[in-house]
Amino acid sequence: MIDIKELILKRVPKYFVGNLISTLVDTLVLWVFSHHVFSHYVGQIIISPFISFECAVFTNFLVSYYFTWKDRISQKTKKSFLRHYAAYNISCTGAFFIKMGVLMLIQYLTKWDVVICNLLALCVSGVFNFVMNEFVVFKKKKVICHGVDYNG
Repeated sequence: MIDIKELILKRVPKYFVGNLISTLVDTLVLWVFSHHVFSHYVGQIIISPFISFECAVFTNFLVSYYFTWKDRISQKTKKSFLRHYAAYNISCTGAFFIKMGVLMLIQYLTKWDVVICNLLALCVSGVFNFVMNEFVVFKKKKVICHGVDYNG
């Protein structure tokens, strides 16, 4: 059962902080690559967002693992870190495709700068990413002892 109070008071603000940090990383890396490294469409609209997104994914994972969902990590081992990072990266790949589709659609319809389109697309992919983190990557483990479910 979903604890709405915990979700709203605890997870969402922490998730917001993590996303704010990773959005800054994403935006800075995107700006550097799209304005100073690539001068053609594919480089600016496809490659630069991919590079910036991967930098943001790693940043956001670190915040998620050590801050947002730290209470759901039962063992802080190298294996646990890598297993969570693999699951996180897979879920972020789905969010990446959502982000890219939204980014390209907004850019095509409005002709706005890729950085603005990216920020709008991040809002959409962020909701998807939160749901995946909450219910898949960092899901709450069921605690069952002697046949009694302690999670309600």
